[in-house]
Amino acid sequence: MTQTPHIMDTASSPYITASSQYITASFSFRLHQCSKCPGDTAYYCVSCPCDLCPQCKENHVKDLQTIDHDVVSHRDKINYIPTQEICVRHPSHVYTKYCEPCQVPACNNCQTHRKHKKIVVKTAYKTKRQQHRGTIHTIRSEALFYRPVLLTGIKADVKTCHTEFSPLQSEMLTKAQTLKDLINYVVYDLLNNVLCYFDFKHRCKKQKIKMIRHIVRLRRYEHRNVQPAFTFSALQFLSFTKTALPQIHLTLHTSQLSMTESLNKEDVMESLSAIQITERGNRRVGNQCLLKLTSGAELHQSLTLTGVRGCLHISCVTSDRVWVNDNKKNLMLTDTTGVPLHRVEDSWIGLYYGNGSHTVNSESELIYIDRNYNINKLSKDMKTTTTFIERTDSTWRPWSVYWSPSTGDLLVGMCNYDTKTGKVTRYNQSGQLTQTIQYHNTGRGLYSRPLYITENNNGDVVVSDLSGAVVVTERGGRHRFSYTGHPSGSRLYPRGICTDALSHILVCDNRTKTVQMINKDGQFLSHLLTKSQEMGVHCGLGYDVNTHRLWVGSYNNKVRVYRYITRQHALTDEHRPRPDGDTRYTTPHHNKTHQLNENEHRPRTEEEAMSSSTPAV
Repeated sequence: MTQTPHIMDTASSPYITASSQYITASFSFRLHQCSKCPGDTAYYCVSCPCDLCPQCKENHVKDLQTIDHDVVSHRDKINYIPTQEICVRHPSHVYTKYCEPCQVPACNNCQTHRKHKKIVVKTAYKTKRQQHRGTIHTIRSEALFYRPVLLTGIKADVKTCHTEFSPLQSEMLTKAQTLKDLINYVVYDLLNNVLCYFDFKHRCKKQKIKMIRHIVRLRRYEHRNVQPAFTFSALQFLSFTKTALPQIHLTLHTSQLSMTESLNKEDVMESLSAIQITERGNRRVGNQCLLKLTSGAELHQSLTLTGVRGCLHISCVTSDRVWVNDNKKNLMLTDTTGVPLHRVEDSWIGLYYGNGSHTVNSESELIYIDRNYNINKLSKDMKTTTTFIERTDSTWRPWSVYWSPSTGDLLVGMCNYDTKTGKVTRYNQSGQLTQTIQYHNTGRGLYSRPLYITENNNGDVVVSDLSGAVVVTERGGRHRFSYTGHPSGSRLYPRGICTDALSHILVCDNRTKTVQMINKDGQFLSHLLTKSQEMGVHCGLGYDVNTHRLWVGSYNNKVRVYRYITRQHALTDEHRPRPDGDTRYTTPHHNKTHQLNENEHRPRTEEEAMSSSTPAV
């Protein structure tokens, strides 16, 4: 029997109606939505500014256009730091302070830390977050982007390993069983022959001892009871008894126990080492798989420097800080505002047409040439200056320096004023000379005056030489090629030079007033930038490996930042690059397969980039 549920009429119940109205009025609220999609807000971009959901935040920090934006959680936006955490030493109190010497939180009742310096938890949180900002940036912008490609490669390797290891595993099991049978046979032979031999020898010795004792008793009996007349015959009898006893020779026949032949160490090792294990480094994804050229160089930022009369060379420190110098003794650190943050007073005057007199290492330390042609190192906090390489040969002067991220070595371009020749020297991290590159394969000199120097991803040493060529040698010093200008035949006046993540070589040409792009083998690809009215003649180049942006300086105090490299399309299952380096992808809108190469996407000129109204990717 079923019962009909009773439905209460809300109109006839004034209490329920009033309660419902009260609940609706009291608990009305509004949810923050993402600025890019209908999702709920979880993060906030301080640089844009905009609200972001978790998915949009991940895409935001991956995009090279916004890779250096400061993205915080929405909790940090409203400056809300949870301080209501229970103290482990005093459960009835909460943490209110932070002890810097002990690096632990503390409550008001923690007597141990009362004499120590303490700060509010919120300040400690901000300080710690600022200290680890670089790590956070790397995880957000690089690790999250590499993860899908790395996971794809790992899954493919797991399948490959399973396929390749199956027959080897069967073979190893067979050899292991053979080895086990051999060991069992040896153990059986040991128990039934060797141990039995020891038991037999022991029994023989015991019997011999009994016989000797018996002979001694016979001698005593004969000496006491036998007449002297019969002594001789008795002694002969005893002697005969002793000599007539058979000599027992113990012989062990162990022809079956042939350990040397059956259980050979080399054979066992060969059986167990059928699988060759090769030690490799960390799994990496090639930039060709992750990056591609855009349709043209797009202007990202423009700034005017104060305190210098030009920008002849640029060394990137972070995504928003660079070292720049002119030819008037000015070497300064600046940010995206163009305002000097620090100055170096003893830097080399430099040349009026520019040279790469400074570089930055992995510790964010400035390495520069001083007025005495020594190579100095300025600490990260810009408080300590030390002499890294002291000039000892007065005939050679350093003109350009470059710190190698791959090896940690310092490349120095040097010039001999007397002979008008140059060379490239390599120093290790201790400042010791390890290599000199000076001569061509045929014996003639390679360089005249190495104005700027850099290194490519494959280890090639790339030099912008005053002789009118970009001279490229292998890491070992063998000459590869010299680029002397556009295929049309125009000469090259090379100045600032750098390489990018795709192994392209970028060089400023003072003759055509352009920035030319060539590949790692010296083939001309395009004019990445042309002369503009604002910039004038391009001179200094600096490539930021973190944001893949190009800093371009000129003989005036103008600096521009361009984007001409972007990341591949979103790494989804539909169009994810293969981990073997294949850069083909399928666009979801056109369902066509394209092959990316260096010539397909010609970078636009500066005028084309400025006049284009297409938004940046």
